[in-house]
Amino acid sequence: MDKKRIITGVLSIYIAFVFIQSLFFKFTGSPETDHIFGILDKWAADSFGLEGLFLPPGIFNAYVIGGAELIASLILLGALIRKCNLGSAIGGAMASGIMTGAIFFHLFTPLGVEVQGDGGTLFIMACGVWISGMVLLIWNRQSIFSLLGKA
Repeated sequence: MDKKRIITGVLSIYIAFVFIQSLFFKFTGSPETDHIFGILDKWAADSFGLEGLFLPPGIFNAYVIGGAELIASLILLGALIRKCNLGSAIGGAMASGIMTGAIFFHLFTPLGVEVQGDGGTLFIMACGVWISGMVLLIWNRQSIFSLLGKA
């Protein structure tokens, strides 16, 4: 097994682990999730008049974000099992896209880098997933170019 395949596996499993372990919180309405999405909703309401954007049925509520994370995880794990470069690229792009939002909201809203005394753990994990996703996307970009007919 070559080094790139091993690193792809480690990055895919890391992303899926972070996303899947967070689903319990997002899908059960845990106090931690309510706190995070409540802060973001108040910020959206106060700053832009967009109350409800981060709460059900808003388009960026915990269920929607959790659903996107679950789909990205399934794509990455499926790609890993099937040795599918296109799946790794798509899953990596999804992971980085989702985490771009998370990183933005940590840095530019009242949410902040440290949430409820976690020492920045959520933010650090978001950055790790973003970097991992970008590596998967960049390493496997040729499969996307081939799909688009630009190989």
